[in-house]
Parts: sequence; structure tokens; C-alpha cells
Amino acid sequence: MNPSITSMLAAALIASGAPAPLAGQSGLVKGNLTLKDKGGKLAADVTDAIVWLDGGPPARPHDAEIVTRDKQLIPSVVVVAPGSSVAFPNHDPFNHNVFSLSPEAVFDLGLFGRGDSRSMTFSKPGLVRIYCNIHAQMWAVVMVLATGWVARPGPDGTWQIPNVPPGSYTMTAWHERGGQVSQPLVVGAAGNADVRLALDASGFKPKPHTNKLGKPYQSEGRRY
Repeated sequence: MNPSITSMLAAALIASGAPAPLAGQSGLVKGNLTLKDKGGKLAADVTDAIVWLDGGPPARPHDAEIVTRDKQLIPSVVVVAPGSSVAFPNHDPFNHNVFSLSPEAVFDLGLFGRGDSRSMTFSKPGLVRIYCNIHAQMWAVVMVLATGWVARPGPDGTWQIPNVPPGSYTMTAWHERGGQVSQPLVVGAAGNADVRLALDASGFKPKPHTNKLGKPYQSEGRRY
């Protein structure tokens, strides 16, 4: 490529604020996420958190599954790329009606019984909250992320994202009870091995949700 053209492209990249990767270089970004619970204790459900870097390679669509069992949606937190399909097989000996009223994906899978399964394709990035129209205590979250740089913390809060080129990024952590936090992150040629993220779930209070018709449930239950 003509050197002048190369310089122009580099200048445009810098002006846009996009990361400026160095050819052939990438590093490991890793760190720790703390989730504070009531009384200052560390929450055990930190593994339900999601950590990601904006500006990563596009994530590829893939199939996932959230099962209904013992009046629960399991797992309660799933991460997929746009275009991914999520199946909802029913393992309970009674009917369920999985639905969502989230703007990113409004859907109603209708009644389906044991041994049956319904699925939904998620096309738009964002947070989709999912419930059962029959059982108020059932809930799950599907986080649709376009970036391929995504991590889930282990029980000790540690996480890692490999193959990140040098540059300036925005790092985000999310948890259903702890909320969301974002912060800038500069990655060098060797990566960044000490990223500290913190979320606070000590003041979390469950909020009631309505059924698919926008009306209160007849029976009470745990509602997120």
C-alpha cells in the first residue's frame, strides 16, 4: 500500500477514537470482579456476572439452551451473539409459557408441556428479561452481545479475555443484582493482567413484574 495512503488511514483511525492494534501483537486481559452483598460480604453468585470489552471481533451466532425444571429457568443468565437461537425445553410435568416484553425481543412461546421445546432467535443486541406467564418466580436473562470479547467470572471472581490487541477500550461488567459499571481500559502489547471491577448488590430489591398481558400474577413469587 502507498505510504501516504497508510498514513491517511492511520490518522482516520486515531481521529475516530477506535483502538489502533499493532500488527501481529495481542495480549491477555484478565482481572477480578468483586460483587458485594449485604453486610459487606462477597456474593456467591458472582459467576452470574458478565464481563466484556467493546470493539472486539464480531461474535458468531450459536445455539444455547435454557431448561425449565422445578419451576425454574436454568441457567438464569445466558450470553449469546446476535442471530443466536435459544431453546427452552420443558422438563417439568406441567405446562409453562415462556415470554418476554423486553424491547430488544418481544415474544410469547405459548403453552408447552413436558418433553416439548420452543425456541427464540435473538437478533438485536441488548438485555432480554424472560419470564413464565404461569409461575411468577421463574426468570432468566439473555444478554445479546455483538463483541466476541466476553468472559464469565469464576467462583473467586477471576476472569480473562485472550487475544486483545493494544489499544483503548471500554470494559463493562454486569450482574442482575449488582447492576452495571463501565470504565476505560488501555491495553499494552503484553495485555493487562490486573483489571479490577466492582459491583454492589447490597441494596438490591426485587421488583415485581407483570404477566404477558401486563397484569399482576394471581400468586406471589420471587420476581426479578
